[in-house]
Amino acid sequence: MFVRRLSIQRIDALGARHACPIRWIDNFAMRNFTNDAVFDDTLPAADGLLEAGTRVPLDRLRPAMEDWFRRKGYLKRDEGLDVVELETR
Repeated sequence: MFVRRLSIQRIDALGARHACPIRWIDNFAMRNFTNDAVFDDTLPAADGLLEAGTRVPLDRLRPAMEDWFRRKGYLKRDEGLDVVELETR
């Protein structure tokens, strides 16, 4: 639906990467907790995959998702996220 496909990976305390469950991504995308319309152009597509519009800034998306995931208890204190734009075909 959107032009960009983003990989959303949880990085555990040992540095291993795991695709974030779609329910986490959906929880982030389905409410406007930031009061920032820039994140409205997102659509969860699968585990570890988020589709986004061109105006969604990756440098703001990752910290916003980390903050929300920590508040929800999805991420532990020593875990983080890696948000990377995938190449288009």
